[in-house]
This record gives sequence, structure tokens and C-alpha cells, in this order.
Amino acid sequence: MNFLNLAETNAPYMAELEEAASRVIRSGSYLHGPETKAFENELADHCGAKFAIGVSNGLDALRLIIRGYIELGKLRRGDAVMVAADTYIATVMPITEFGLVPVFVEPDPDTLNFSWSNALGILEANEQNGYPLHFRCAMITHLYGTPCWNLEVAEEMKRRGILIIEDNAQAIGAVASEPGFNGGRMTGNLADAAAFSFYPTKNVGALGDAGAVTTDDPELAAAVKALANYGTDRRYHNLYAGYNCRLDELQAAMLRVKLRHLDEETLRRRDIASIYASGIQNPAVRLPECFPDMVQVWHQYVVLVPAEKRDAFREYLAANGVPTDVHYPAPPYMQPCYAGFRPESETLSMRLADSCVSLPIANVTPEQAKDVALIINDFKI
Repeated sequence: MNFLNLAETNAPYMAELEEAASRVIRSGSYLHGPETKAFENELADHCGAKFAIGVSNGLDALRLIIRGYIELGKLRRGDAVMVAADTYIATVMPITEFGLVPVFVEPDPDTLNFSWSNALGILEANEQNGYPLHFRCAMITHLYGTPCWNLEVAEEMKRRGILIIEDNAQAIGAVASEPGFNGGRMTGNLADAAAFSFYPTKNVGALGDAGAVTTDDPELAAAVKALANYGTDRRYHNLYAGYNCRLDELQAAMLRVKLRHLDEETLRRRDIASIYASGIQNPAVRLPECFPDMVQVWHQYVVLVPAEKRDAFREYLAANGVPTDVHYPAPPYMQPCYAGFRPESETLSMRLADSCVSLPIANVTPEQAKDVALIINDFKI
């Protein structure tokens, strides 16, 4: 059993992928061509957004959203951004790159996502202290494929002039329990803008690097599109000092194939997650919550074990042929580059980082999932 084998992941679509690659090669159009335009339209239709812009990767998608809001005057250096304390560091990097101030929001203990109640508490404390921080944005992560959304709190943030950006790198195809600002429930179109990653390991993975931005805001869409192509709105006319963050035709063609199969991939992962949920009975292992009022897409299946048992647990599974991983071994604020943001005392995000273990889900068959559950049940506390 492999934790993840990308050749195996792509094998069912090989004929379609080869045909798409051949189509692009024969076309002679490798940038700004029909494949990118078609993929943008298909992604927008998928999540119900008015605009989708294909870009180079997920980190650049976040960077372009923030830079776009800066160019539109909606964000400025020194503004505070609430961001999940338990997320991949790429969620935080664009905040600090542009001189914004990250304020880490501790997770909800059930969803492990950005806690909306904690975020509201931070805003209320800031108000009581005379507004020392100027909150203008919240960056939410749909961690591991579980939607992170609370319409009531999100609307309160909107009334306070706070933009909400979705880091949807792990949750394409997920459906929230409540509608977003635009009436739909699909992640990627709940808030003001969303960033997608199509890194090869994602549920919709490119055969290289790729990303996208979605939004219903025409001004932001135009700014992102221009910034991603050297800041140009037309040839040799630079509105901004932009970047080279374009999605190429070959990756767009690959993603069109993979997006067509997203629903079946989601169903397959949900089946494996259901087998784990019903089969794993070891009291030392805390399973992730399943929420029947939403669609979770299980980018990762992350269990929690006592921190002092984690190494032994992983070694035991490896000895029995079950590979595991850790997503993520430290919160972003514990990395050397963000040492200045470290809390003075232990936090829930620290404890989660010390106890999380990712079980294989990407290439797992139902029979293998049942075997994994039995192996875990025999782990001695």
C-alpha cells in the first residue's frame, strides 16, 4: 500500500490525459489559449462563480487576491488579517509578504477549522481595547476538505468591512451546510474570493503546478487577471507592476480532464472515509468528525492520537504495511520565519500538530481500508 502514488491516481484517466496533451501539442497554442479559457469557464460553472482565473499555483492565487485588493484600495500595509492557526504556511505567506499583519485564530475543536466564534471574540476584544488593530480581512482554510463557513459570523464581518478569502486548496467539490454570500453552498464561492491549488497531490491535481482564483467581483477578477500577466490589461499596456503567474495550456488541458472526474473521486474518498469511521474502534484514536449536513471531500483523513504515542503508532502501522504522514507537524507561527508571532503559552493548534496522523486515502480500496481499520484496532494503548 502507498500513502499516495500519483501514477496510480492518474492511471484511470490516462487515455484522456494523453489525448488532451496531444491536442495541446498539435495546436501550437501553449499560453492564453482555448484550453485555459475552457477550464476557467468549467471551474466557474462548477462552483457557481462569475469569474475564474487560471494561475500558476495555489500560493500565487492567494498572493494575487491580496495584491488585487491592495491595488483596488481595499487592503493596505499594516491592516490585520485573521488567519487559521492550523493551516499550511502558504496560507500565511501572502499576508506578511504585502506588509499585512497575521492574527492567528485558534481552531474549532470539532471541525479543526478556523473557529468563527474565536474570530468574533478577537474582533470584540479589539473593539474593547480601542481598536489597536485595523482588521480588514479574514483568510479561512477549508482544512483537509471540510468546509469552514458560518454565515451569521461572516455577515457580521462583512458589516464591519472585513473581506473574507477562502483558501480552497484542499476542498474543491466540498459543500457547506449554509449558503455563502452569493447564495451557493460550494466552497470556492462562499465568500468574497477564493484561491485553488491544483498541485499534483490535490483531489483535482495537475501534472505539474497550477492554481486558480474565483470571485463574483468583476473589479477583483480584472485586477487578478492583469497582475498574473505582468500587470497588463492589453498588450504592452501595464496597469500594474505585475507578475508572471500564468496557467499554461498543457496544465489547463490536464485539469479539464481531472475536473470532469471530480464527483467520482469525491464519492470514492467519502466511501473510504465511511469505512474508516465505522471500522476504527481503538479508543486511543480520535477520528475526524463527519458532518451529515455538508459534503466533505477528504483531501486528507486525519486522526488524533496522544502525542506521546504518535511515533509508536506510526511505527506500528508502518511495520504492518500501512504508510502514514503528518499534516502538519507545526503551526505556521512555530516556523523560524514567523518566530515573532509565537504565543506565550500552549495552544490547541500546537496540541493538534503534536497528535495528528494522516491515514492513506488517495489510492486506498475499500478492502484495504477495512484492513487498515483492523490493524489500528489491534494497536495497544
